[in-house]
Amino acid sequence: MTITKQVIDITESASFRIKEMMEYNEEQGAFLRVSVNGGGCSGLSYGMNFDREQRDTDLVDEQFGLSIVIDKEDAAILEGTRIDYKQSLMGGGFTIDNPNAIASCGCGTSFRAEKREGTPEVCE
Repeated sequence: MTITKQVIDITESASFRIKEMMEYNEEQGAFLRVSVNGGGCSGLSYGMNFDREQRDTDLVDEQFGLSIVIDKEDAAILEGTRIDYKQSLMGGGFTIDNPNAIASCGCGTSFRAEKREGTPEVCE
């Protein structure tokens, strides 16, 4: 695997939680694929999943022992994004801070970016 570019910043806390999830789901050695998908109230939503395949159009990075792939098409929208994992008394969850998001929906699951409109849906 050749590192091509750091697009996003994953905190140590987030990488630790992702590696725990990989182990639980028997996905050790897989890539973390971070993507931008159409949908949600504002038109775009984030995707994070495990992937065993690296595509020709992927940018590759490694942080805290975690291999990350991002499609080149999504890189401009994700540039500078920080993914963290926060734990509280109410449970835990990932937070995504994207400096390229110009608007977010009220339910907190989608966003709008200047560089891509997306496909807004009705918020339920």
